[in-house]
Amino acid sequence: MCGRFAMDKDTDDLIREFLASGGDLRDWRPSYNIAPTDLVPVVREWAHDGAVTRVVDGATWGLAPAWAADAKGDGRAGPRPAARRAPINARLETVATNGLFRASFASRRCIVPMTGYYEWEERPDGKQPHFIHGDGLLAAAGVYAGRQEPDGTWSHSMAVITREARDASGEIHDRMPAFLTREAWDEWLRPGKLDDPEATLGLLEESSLTVAKAITSHPVSRRVNNARVPDAYKEDPALIAPVDA
Repeated sequence: MCGRFAMDKDTDDLIREFLASGGDLRDWRPSYNIAPTDLVPVVREWAHDGAVTRVVDGATWGLAPAWAADAKGDGRAGPRPAARRAPINARLETVATNGLFRASFASRRCIVPMTGYYEWEERPDGKQPHFIHGDGLLAAAGVYAGRQEPDGTWSHSMAVITREARDASGEIHDRMPAFLTREAWDEWLRPGKLDDPEATLGLLEESSLTVAKAITSHPVSRRVNNARVPDAYKEDPALIAPVDA
């Protein structure tokens, strides 16, 4: 799975990298210890009057479709328990058919930029974090949902798509994010309902295998183990620096 990651670029960097026209995430600051429920940058496209716009937006990590938040299991209004309504990962094997992700996969796909992500190795003296990364910025495939707030604004939430590990994390964990090559960005982000979901799944399968070949890992400080800390702590680049372990 992917339960923690780092993203060391600011909004302007992402706009340039992904050829986006802009976005509303001007308060974003690079973070080296992003955890579920945090607001993170995502790249998405939307269509209006025949024009397609690519933007860098903010999304809460944990997919919360509007329909899941508007009804409890008993039919009364009110939010569902967080564990049921906000999964942080969606499995590549079932993202197109699972009822929680199916609609987002069909028409609301996004990219989740990452410097790298963390996995933990169980050791006799505790959990040792490893930072798993490539040569540059990674583009993880994600799905998102939108919700209109009472004031008329829109908020978004997202989940990272994962697959069986084929990268350096395979020695530590059996799942990894499904990453996109640059050549796959346009097709993955294309707005509108998919004509051929199987072809899109195949694109993601092939793309993620290609990226996985260039990914490596190294142990990092166990300070990463604590995600519930002030933002200033999360902004320390030493969190991804190699350590002896």
